[in-house]
Amino acid sequence: MTKVAVLGAGGGIGQPLSLLLKNDPLVTSLSLYDIRGAPGVAADVSHVDTGSEVKGYAADQLDQALEGVEVVVIPAGVPRKPGMTRDDLFNTNASIVRDLAVAIARVSPKAHILVISNPVNSTVPIVAATLEKAGVFDPRRLFGVTTLDVVRAARFLAGIKNASPADTVVTVVGGHSGPTIVPLLSQTPYGKDVTGEVYDKLVHRIQFGGDEVVKAKDGAGSATLSMAYAGAKFAHALLRGLNGEAGVITPTFVKSPLFADKGIDFFSSNVELGPEGVKQIFPLGELSASEEKLLEACLPELKKNIDKGKAFVA
Repeated sequence: MTKVAVLGAGGGIGQPLSLLLKNDPLVTSLSLYDIRGAPGVAADVSHVDTGSEVKGYAADQLDQALEGVEVVVIPAGVPRKPGMTRDDLFNTNASIVRDLAVAIARVSPKAHILVISNPVNSTVPIVAATLEKAGVFDPRRLFGVTTLDVVRAARFLAGIKNASPADTVVTVVGGHSGPTIVPLLSQTPYGKDVTGEVYDKLVHRIQFGGDEVVKAKDGAGSATLSMAYAGAKFAHALLRGLNGEAGVITPTFVKSPLFADKGIDFFSSNVELGPEGVKQIFPLGELSASEEKLLEACLPELKKNIDKGKAFVA
């Protein structure tokens, strides 16, 4: 039995995410909430012929939506428009995410929380600090979903190598925006011999793939469908871990000891998922000279993003 809630189910990511979660055999019950539109999405999605029960909740029913929930996925917030950075979203999305975290702390403090709302580098620390204030923070149960970077890296590398994305899986570490995204291409058989201009272009495309979509959608939003797919993919991995399946490993942005000595206490790296959430955080392993350089550029930027999130709650 796994009850999953989607907070922001009426939005551009929330709708396709709700559909994909309805299709997940590990989800038994789906609770869809938004300030508008969630009951309609729920009615629509509930007709899909899979086993899970679906209920929609209106703006004033957040507490009911969270009752008995084991996994909460948060895609709520405003999307990026052309010319906007993920940082520009901060002011709007920070308050939305904080308020949702307050409700989760009150109603379902033991839930596993998956944060999709951008900027993830800042919104995850906001949720952590909010739960800490309420005295219910468990670092094993909070995740920033960086899976879209992993999905893009596999897809783009497969395109260059004329291979199947199933064979070109790339570990992506760091954070979830621009220069904080560090793909470890040297650690995959298909990626280790990519060099020079091809390498630079590939890394840039993995880091800024979101801009490609924002531009192509021409003011009509950002990466909603691929993000929903990535969110559902990570949720499925977590559910497998929660069910006790061994060896479920994927990158995710969590409270991490890897760079704590540099004052960076959240970081994305390979994590093994288990019955309690985070089971084990893996070190980065051997990096190429290019990756060391990318990491060097990542860390100060990431620290700034994390500190901004913490300052918002303080």
